[in-house]
Amino acid sequence: MRAHLPAFVRSRLASSPLGGAAYRNFYFGSIGSALGYTMQATMAAWLMATLTTSTLMVALVQSASTLPTLLFGLFAGTLADIVERRRLILVTQVVLLGATLILGLAAVTGIVGPAFLLLLTFLVGGGFTFYLPAQQASVNELVSTTLLTRAIALGSVAFNLARAVGPALAGAIAAAMNPGMALIVASVFFAPMFVVMLRTVRSQPPLPGVPERLLSGVTIGLRYVRHSAPMRALLLRNLVFSACASAFWALLPVIARDQLGMGAAGFGLLSASFGIGAIVGALSVAGLLQRQSMNSIVTQAVRLWAVAMVLVGLASDTPLALIGAGCAGAAWVYVFASLSTGTQTSAPAWVRARALAMNIVTTQGCLAVGSAVWGAVASGVGTRWALGVSAAAVIGLQIAYRRVHVRLGKEADTEPVAAPADLALGSMPRPDDGPVLIQIEYRIDPAVRERFLQAIQKVGPTRRRNGATSWRVFRDLGEEGRYVERYVIESWAEYVRLRSRMTKADSELQKRVAELQRGDVSIRVSRLIGATTEVGVEVAT
Repeated sequence: MRAHLPAFVRSRLASSPLGGAAYRNFYFGSIGSALGYTMQATMAAWLMATLTTSTLMVALVQSASTLPTLLFGLFAGTLADIVERRRLILVTQVVLLGATLILGLAAVTGIVGPAFLLLLTFLVGGGFTFYLPAQQASVNELVSTTLLTRAIALGSVAFNLARAVGPALAGAIAAAMNPGMALIVASVFFAPMFVVMLRTVRSQPPLPGVPERLLSGVTIGLRYVRHSAPMRALLLRNLVFSACASAFWALLPVIARDQLGMGAAGFGLLSASFGIGAIVGALSVAGLLQRQSMNSIVTQAVRLWAVAMVLVGLASDTPLALIGAGCAGAAWVYVFASLSTGTQTSAPAWVRARALAMNIVTTQGCLAVGSAVWGAVASGVGTRWALGVSAAAVIGLQIAYRRVHVRLGKEADTEPVAAPADLALGSMPRPDDGPVLIQIEYRIDPAVRERFLQAIQKVGPTRRRNGATSWRVFRDLGEEGRYVERYVIESWAEYVRLRSRMTKADSELQKRVAELQRGDVSIRVSRLIGATTEVGVEVAT
């Protein structure tokens, strides 16, 4: 089919992630799912506003939608790393379609109440929680490294195109018919991704060794983030922004209903203005990341968000509110598309979905908790003051954490080294045997001792984030220049996985240490495993 397209279009496709059929189909399926989700979220909030006059109850719709991520997000990311992502996405689309359809039918028949609305919204939020890490982590498998940044930006376009079109479409259907019909239409949009995944063959290779277990996988993911400075910076900047930005989403229905006196169609228009601004941001963020540092883009976007909240808070008529919402949409994408790109370019494949889930949990958790908090604040002082306080808070927190910089990852941060050589062992331990103690002995001349200590301290975090539960370097008091690096892994299966997790960046740090070894002595590596007597008493080996 591409052969019949104009030369200009063919050349543009060749340099775009959409040039590949696999990613193109996946991308349009993603647009459908995002469209269904944003339509459901819009109509659920508006439906609650028609069922009750309580500002807190309206804000709780946002909490019900995002709370599942806070509760299950880490498990969702772990599942996406250890099971076939295709099947996980298929299951989530069934849940999303079914829950949205049931809510729509209940609204049409008039049997929906606030509690039932919150319950089904919680279920939709749960389905999207398990869908999103699997969907985002799959992007790296569908495009080359050179196209990854553009593919991530296109993903932002997809979701924010849904933010622009979804609320407007849902509002138009609700105005022409009723909110229930809008929800029924929304459920249909989950079908395309299901069909795409049904036709997709498995491309994700199985992980080496014994598969991880769910609970231990969550722990390993948390340990990775704890010992990864780039990931900690990304999460902190996410947390600071999301906690303040949640005020806008929590109060948007109330702003439309009370502050501006807008109906269902007007509420959809206000949401669509946010989405249009977000699309503008998504279309330009990839180019900005090539010209400016990520840290600079995020910093400027936070300032733009604060200005947008002031505009919306001051607005007494629709045009000013639409301008503010549009600026907020652009700022939202600049922040989250940048942070998502940083995560996907910094986290290696074995933990990528968990790293993405950490970002999603941070965002949605702040939206869930923050929505209730900002709803309570607005109930006490009014929506205008609540928006003003949120704008001041986001600027104040950015100043407080101005030394926390975020950056794009390098290819070496995610590219694995060649498969490790097989271990020459007399007998192979069982997967659950352990703990495993690794001891590496170095002989270092006094002249390079400080360089060695500085270099090996940089190795420690890589051991820990790849699976070690403890790590330390010791100096031999009886032999000058003898140093011992020791780290412990909880099981033999985890040690096998640790060896396969090493990236090129990790390997480079280890090479710098090895270069300081005395030339007349080889580095000695010892592997010891916990031994247990028949009565279950552990003894040293």
